[in-house]
Amino acid sequence: MRESPSPRDPEAILRRLEWTAVRPLDGLLHGEQRTLLRGFGLDLADLREYQPGDDVRRIDWNVTARLDTPYVREYHQDRDVAAWFLIDLSGSIGFGPKVKKEAVSAGFVTVLARLLTQHGNRVGALLYGDQVESPVPARAGRRHVLHLLQRMMTRPEVRPHATKLGELLAAASRLLKRRSALFVVSDFISEPGWERPLGELARRHDVAAVRVHDPLESELPDLGMVTLQDAETGEQIFVDTHDRAFRRRFAERATHRAAEIRESLARTRVDVLELSTDEPLLDAVVRFAELRKRRGRARQR
Repeated sequence: MRESPSPRDPEAILRRLEWTAVRPLDGLLHGEQRTLLRGFGLDLADLREYQPGDDVRRIDWNVTARLDTPYVREYHQDRDVAAWFLIDLSGSIGFGPKVKKEAVSAGFVTVLARLLTQHGNRVGALLYGDQVESPVPARAGRRHVLHLLQRMMTRPEVRPHATKLGELLAAASRLLKRRSALFVVSDFISEPGWERPLGELARRHDVAAVRVHDPLESELPDLGMVTLQDAETGEQIFVDTHDRAFRRRFAERATHRAAEIRESLARTRVDVLELSTDEPLLDAVVRFAELRKRRGRARQR
């Protein structure tokens, strides 16, 4: 994932991301950056008679049947929309032999935040390491995105600690009173209990979950005798990765855990983007925008 930042100079990283991802995406999205905020701009404003050239998907069939004349729905946009990033920076996010998950997370958040702020939207953030940190207030502008990137990069080392993602989600629920667009960026490796607060947020806000993962989390290579460390607890074990049966059990357990996470996310009915450390960032954001566009169209029907 070449576009992902490494922990060096935040200003240099932001400039690089603007050239390699933000500018190309601005063209690829053809001015439709607001599709990233799927739940907004869709409030019913009026009904009017159908005219040639109107999108037939906006026909209100109930009104059309009552009046025996085709009517279409018109919507207005709420232009004062704040986007909030709920960012998991716990121990397991530091995993990644080539590109760390935290670098992928930071790159995705920075690019999305820059795309939104340069079109007038405000962005804020709540960060979680081993506890919920003080919020980054929702503001607009490039300087604010740089501040957010600095907050993600310049942090104390996370002590071994079991992640409680539910604490981050509950904090967001208490903080955010006005309906907003929320992007939960996490690997969702956490103690149980996060599904319910995520579902509660989804009932009040437009929520998207971005699940960050690395291919090596699901399949161990044959490296012989190695030491594996649990990034959450710090516990270490010495294992023989040459053992095919062990590698198979590891893969089966990882597949089961990933399936459980996907099922939990599906129950909350939020949009979900799978973000891998080996996928180009540009492709991931385009795929995410297409997902939001499809879901937005479905909501208008």
